[in-house]
Parts: sequence; structure tokens; C-alpha cells
Amino acid sequence: MNAREENAGLILLVEDNRQIAEMVGEFLEQRGYSVDYAADGVSGLHLAVSNSYDVVVLDLMLPGMDGLDVCRKLRGDAKKSTPVLMLTARDTLEDKLIGLEAGADDYLVKPFEVRELEARLRALIRRDRRQVSTEVLTVGDMTLDTATLRLTRGGQELTVSPIGLKLLAILMRESPRVVSRRDIEREIWGDTLPDSDTLRSHLYNLRRVIDKPFEHPLLHTIHSAGYRLADLTAEVASATQPA
Repeated sequence: MNAREENAGLILLVEDNRQIAEMVGEFLEQRGYSVDYAADGVSGLHLAVSNSYDVVVLDLMLPGMDGLDVCRKLRGDAKKSTPVLMLTARDTLEDKLIGLEAGADDYLVKPFEVRELEARLRALIRRDRRQVSTEVLTVGDMTLDTATLRLTRGGQELTVSPIGLKLLAILMRESPRVVSRRDIEREIWGDTLPDSDTLRSHLYNLRRVIDKPFEHPLLHTIHSAGYRLADLTAEVASATQPA
């Protein structure tokens, strides 16, 4: 393995297609990354849990254990927040939603350009290394502790993906202001913006966790403007109180 450059990183590549794995591994090592490799899901999960990687590049279809199960176990059982870039031959919105719901941060559809793969990796690494201030954010009955990443609503502990937590932190800091789609995407992914489905898919999965089980929603889409996180019932109550 090559020595790591300052802006490179340690990558785990979990891919059973040897030709793809050799192409990706050789390219990334030439660019200054260190690459560990696994050809099946069980080995990949073991490496991902046992080591500290900057990004896990995870194929969806794997022998032994598929990429979705690897990702779910990495997030659920191992409580690892390592960024996951999922490789998939499936390009439907439903497949993307399933992958993001399992805990993937981003996805790339096969066949792909290896230069785009590296650009996605750089964006994930920059985002993950960015210093996050320690604070406790509260909107309505929902609270996020950015130090412990503990999220609760109405006293109930909630589990969302790492990208979901970053989305919430952005919206909670700006609440009740509307945040544009472009501002959210640039804050999370930097200059390497994802396709149009990615943010929408993350927001869909986020709503399922933070709003659907509760009486009133906190996450609101403002047509042609963006998104806001606010307790509108509290705003209405406040507005109707006598002066």
C-alpha cells in the first residue's frame, strides 16, 4: 500500500468482481489512498467493524451477506458511523431508498467512472473530517446532542443514518428559517453534488423516523424554497395568545 497523502484516506473496498476491485484499488492507490479489500459480505463486515476506515465502498450484491445486510449490521449492531458509499446496478428510486434506509450515505450506479468514485470519496471524507461543534439542539419536542449523536423526540430515542443526523443538525440550527436545497446539499456533500434523488431519499427516510410515528410533523417542505424544521403547532398557539 502507498503512503497516505494528507488529503487521501483509508478505504475498505467490498466487491466480489475481481476485475472491478483491481481497477478501483489500483486507481485509488495511485491517487494516494490506502485500500483494504474483501470479496464477500462477511469478511467485509469483519474488517469494517475491526478497523477505522475513512469510507467503506460496498457492493450491493455480495456472496455470503449482501451489502444491505452488511450496512444494517454496521450501523445497528456495531454502531459504526463510518461513511458508506454503496455500489449498485439498480437505478430505481425504490432501490436507492432501500440502500439509504439501510444506512448508506451515498450510492453510485454501475457502470461508473472511477474518477467519479474518487470524487464521491473525497466529498464523504471532507464531510466526515469537518469539525462539528458540541451543542444540544432542540426544536419542539425533539432534541439532538451533537456530541453523543443521541436523538430523541417526546422522550423516545430515535435512530437515523449519519447523513440524517447531519441533515437534522443543519435544519435545527437554522430553525425556523427555511434552508434551500442547494445550501443543504453543499453543506453535506461539498462541491460534488449528488443526483436529484439523493437528498429527497434521505428526507423521505428521515420523515419516516422523526414525524410518521408522532401526532404532528416537524419537517416541512416549502415549495420552490427548501425545507424547514419547526413546531408549527407551537407557532400557532403563540400567535393566538392574547397580547
